[in-house]
Amino acid sequence: MTCRRAGPIVAAAAILFGQIFLGQARAADLNDYPTAARAEYVFGCMKANGEVRQAIEQCSCSIDVIASIIPYDRYVTAETVLSMSQVRSTLGSEFRSAEQATSPVNDLRRAQAEAEVRCF
Repeated sequence: MTCRRAGPIVAAAAILFGQIFLGQARAADLNDYPTAARAEYVFGCMKANGEVRQAIEQCSCSIDVIASIIPYDRYVTAETVLSMSQVRSTLGSEFRSAEQATSPVNDLRRAQAEAEVRCF
């Protein structure tokens, strides 16, 4: 009789542990942005939106939304393109006009727009 009861308990435990494992995997996927990158984003966002408590909440929310939409490597690419496009030279113009450069920036801008809607 105990063997019959153990079957459903073992199955339920396996499902529970599977969900916990999948939840951790999803959390790891969403948390592939290093803490320093998140902090840098929040500091810059707060400078732009006022250095008040509400800005901390909104800016933290914003980077979380962005991280849920685009992977970190795509974020780094977009940030690099945006930084390099500020250079006043032929090199800067290459970053402003190349399709490989504009695609990640467009992805970041869409993610930022979504974050704006959700967080501000």
